[in-house]
Amino acid sequence: MPVPVPVPQQRAVPAAETTHGADLTLLVIEDDPAGTIAVPELSSTAGARVRVRTARNLTEAGRLLTDDVDCILLDLDLEAASLPTGARADGRDEETGRPDELAALKHILRIAPRHAVLALTAEDDAERAAEAVRVGAQDYLFRGELDGRLLSRAIRYAVERKRADIAQHQLTESRLRAQENARLERGLLPTPLLDGSDLAFAAHYRPGRSRALLGGDFYDTVRTPDGTVHAMIGDVCGHGPDEAALGVELRIAWRALTLAGLCGDDLLATLQQVLEHERQSEEIFATLCTVDIAPDGRRAGLCIAGHPAPLIARQGRAAHLLPYEDGGPALGLLPHARWPRRQVQLGGSWSLMMYTDGLIEGRVGEGGTQRLGQDGMVAMVNGRLDQGLGGEALLEAAVTQVQELNGGELTDDVAVLLLERDEARIRRKGRNAMRSRPGAASPAVAQRPPL
Repeated sequence: MPVPVPVPQQRAVPAAETTHGADLTLLVIEDDPAGTIAVPELSSTAGARVRVRTARNLTEAGRLLTDDVDCILLDLDLEAASLPTGARADGRDEETGRPDELAALKHILRIAPRHAVLALTAEDDAERAAEAVRVGAQDYLFRGELDGRLLSRAIRYAVERKRADIAQHQLTESRLRAQENARLERGLLPTPLLDGSDLAFAAHYRPGRSRALLGGDFYDTVRTPDGTVHAMIGDVCGHGPDEAALGVELRIAWRALTLAGLCGDDLLATLQQVLEHERQSEEIFATLCTVDIAPDGRRAGLCIAGHPAPLIARQGRAAHLLPYEDGGPALGLLPHARWPRRQVQLGGSWSLMMYTDGLIEGRVGEGGTQRLGQDGMVAMVNGRLDQGLGGEALLEAAVTQVQELNGGELTDDVAVLLLERDEARIRRKGRNAMRSRPGAASPAVAQRPPL
């Protein structure tokens, strides 16, 4: 039989010791038939009260444990027999087989993970009281020291500590989810497959969603066994995680279809079927631009599905847009649309920039009333080319300037990729390869007259 607990004397508790002046509900769990544990109400001048419920066993406690209960005061001397059936009713430790002195507490912590818990025990049982806190209780109280003021403070302290523990746990979970999402999103960004190609590749990606790594824009580049380099860039309407997921699906589908040999209109028609099956609503569409560059690097096929036309800069000439008059509609708008493939001449040395509309829709001018637009982008890129920029430096400078003209962060996703061909570098590379070939004669030996 538990030692009777003296009834605390009712005392006024200052308002500063209450939890923001809010009433609290305490569930007392003890099996003393005399009901010796009693909790006084706080005086009305304190502006708050502690409402008390009493349970004689854990089964009854389970029925009384509703969402409005703020704190549980559990007598650690509660007999193991009060444990509900199926909850280690023998009160023994599963590993050692010895009686588990904290079986009742562990049961309460399992069924009330979001409630503050106070452990009540005797003064000479400090070791078990400390173990109760290690197991999960917010604090412990000794029966002989119990009075109204101490109990009231302990209840409010336990409630605030539990709230802080839950907030910290949620913060930790949020950080772990953010790290996991970041790893996932990084893994979903493409790795270009250009082994064996003479083309240089660079890309810049900046999602419009705050703290996101992946948006609705997508791009990819692959080289097929015949030496053709295929590149594409696209934009799913919208900026949320659903649009980002759909963009990833379309990119992966494009890569698979390209490696399977599809190109041009056949490929875009199949991608439209993928979009129609995977989109969340019929209002979702996607713009797309694809190019397939011949193995010699001097010509390409161009298909546009409602997307901005690529920008090309040839050696010694200003950058300009590729033809876009014959483009088709965005994917998902018309059920039986066609996307004609136009042949374009690239030349020997060139830079081809593909981009999404986030790059051209930033604000410019006084008051930010005008858009940069394609003409503004072309002029901006030409200025950077005149400075001798290329590759990643060119893309980074272009996106940074667009952001500066906008007067702050861009709200839309931005994706830009750049393919470059330097004919002089390719020739030097070919000559160096010939010289390093085993058994190849040096030029001096080759010109020596026969003996």
